[in-house]
Amino acid sequence: MSTLHQLAERLSPGVDPLDVDAVAQAWQADQPERLAAVLRLAGAPDDASDHPAFADAVALAEQARWANPRQLPADQVSSWREVGFTTEPADGGGWPPVSLAPPRTTAFGDVHEGYDVVVIGSGIGSLAAKVAAESGATVLLVEAGSWLGAERARPDALRNQRFVTGLETPAGPELAPNPRVVGEPPEPALATEGRWSNNAFTVGGGTRVFGAQAWRFSREDFRMASTYGVPEGSSLADWPVSVDDIAPWYLRVEHELGVSGSREGNRFAGTDEPYPMPPLPMNHSGEVMAEAAARLGWSTNRVPLLINSVERGGRPACRACGACVGFPCRAEAKNGTHNTALPLALATGLCSLVTGTRAVRITTHHGRVDGVDLVDLTTGARRWVRAGKVVLAAGAVESARLLLLSAHDGEPDGLGNRSDQVGRHLQAHLYPGALGLTDEVIQDGVGPGPTIAVSGFRHGNPGIVGGGMLANDFVPLPEFTISVLQRAGVLPDHGAGVHAGLARHYRRHIMIFGPIQEVTTADARVRLAHGVTDAWGVPVARLSGRLHREDHRTAAFMLERAVEWLEAAGCREVFGLPSGGTGVSGGTGVAASDQELSGGPSVGQHQAGTCRMGDDPATSVVDPRGRVWGHENLAVADTSVHVTNGAVNPVLTGLALGWRTTALLMAH
Repeated sequence: MSTLHQLAERLSPGVDPLDVDAVAQAWQADQPERLAAVLRLAGAPDDASDHPAFADAVALAEQARWANPRQLPADQVSSWREVGFTTEPADGGGWPPVSLAPPRTTAFGDVHEGYDVVVIGSGIGSLAAKVAAESGATVLLVEAGSWLGAERARPDALRNQRFVTGLETPAGPELAPNPRVVGEPPEPALATEGRWSNNAFTVGGGTRVFGAQAWRFSREDFRMASTYGVPEGSSLADWPVSVDDIAPWYLRVEHELGVSGSREGNRFAGTDEPYPMPPLPMNHSGEVMAEAAARLGWSTNRVPLLINSVERGGRPACRACGACVGFPCRAEAKNGTHNTALPLALATGLCSLVTGTRAVRITTHHGRVDGVDLVDLTTGARRWVRAGKVVLAAGAVESARLLLLSAHDGEPDGLGNRSDQVGRHLQAHLYPGALGLTDEVIQDGVGPGPTIAVSGFRHGNPGIVGGGMLANDFVPLPEFTISVLQRAGVLPDHGAGVHAGLARHYRRHIMIFGPIQEVTTADARVRLAHGVTDAWGVPVARLSGRLHREDHRTAAFMLERAVEWLEAAGCREVFGLPSGGTGVSGGTGVAASDQELSGGPSVGQHQAGTCRMGDDPATSVVDPRGRVWGHENLAVADTSVHVTNGAVNPVLTGLALGWRTTALLMAH
């Protein structure tokens, strides 16, 4: 079924028949009036404006004006020209030729009977596969998604992985076969809803479409409970390893995958060792915000990025386009695992990659892990593969789900779940910030966007548990900017005023965002939704729980710092954004309401915590080496082992731990 047909089913329950082709044409041509007429002819009520299908279809038509769903060349998108946005290289020099070929894959039917190591998930798992294969082991790398080729890489903001519009994204997953259950009481959610918490299902995982900020966790990030105590109602704890244990692995990832940046000005940098590449050029908003921070007496530092600032590894430097986070890089300048670790793993001749395949059970024999049950997502065919060792790297939701699906007689509640810890402590990042309006042009369209950061509030804030980081945001997509300006009351909800207002404000606004250090709770968790299955008959994940009150206090504190920073930059109006633009305050902070506190767990693209690392099997899932307690040949090598998730983007820590865990597993 096409995406548009799926969309029509979601938008218009009870409206039959719906002329999907007519809706598609009206949508792509930006004709809301025609959409309304189509829906009336399709059987909507006389007052079609009251029908949910009408409202959603008109909203999509409005969004499509700014999102380029037909994937036209940027200079042919009139709405982009009106506001000065483009997805092309900032210098106008065009795209360099990129020769990244699809990786060699193994057909499901050609998978061998057994391997030394089976790795599940090809995000951080691609790095695990590299480490295992280079040690001389035979490796099967299992990925549920597919390869995201150049033909699907053109930017369309309606299908951006970072922002939820209700449509499937090129990086997956598919809409229909992959429901989840969310909240209390539990409700089904589709993969295109924000509460589903999509983290990309494709070769390379989230690193295929990430923003690539490559921060290290600080010494305090590993010692949150010792530093701040344990707030009532939280499960805050120290890691069983220190920053010194992880430091050598940080360095390996920075140099072998490739990070650009400078450590100057970041008191939490952890080392004076230079990055292998200099920072990307500063954009205009970064220059303005650096001057504003200096007026406040705040130290600033450049944003470290897993992005080439110079040609490296046979791939070009960043072309500074306006379509980075949430999109695959058309220049392959972002250093995901798909173009760094995976080619090296496959080059050994010992690693096989199978795509479109899901692991549905890890099997045991006499208590020892001995294999993995796989299903071909296209045909539904199943097979068991013998495994000497298993490395689980499917992300915090799916890794926990798989362990729970792998219950056996000795562990009836799930593999590694004797202490009811699998799936608990689910966390990610609240993302408070602020938007400022200026009289002068401040957006120069030079990507990727984040060039200057304030790191001094990550720790040491009186009365606050932890803190956060703030940086100038990625080059803003017009459709996202509209939504934020509408929430702030700057733009009307619809009509010509939207277009005129965006043309006035787009290049004269700046957004500042950053993640905060969340306080974990044991009740924020992943469980199995018994009675709800995916298209292959496998119970799906159920997400439940809520944020801790301290998280909202920290978000309010960091929002105030963002407002203060923008005011120092001379913005004439400043609007607080409590959580990544999903809400707007008046700029004086945000208080946690009962509804906010019970609204659901923090999850999403920085998901972590469900297979917590510890030194006691009664309170954790994996040991300090990353092995599941009681199963020395089963390791978890993704961010689900995080005890706390830092006050910065967690991908570098996830990669460093994944490398360390796999190396220790192979040495045992």
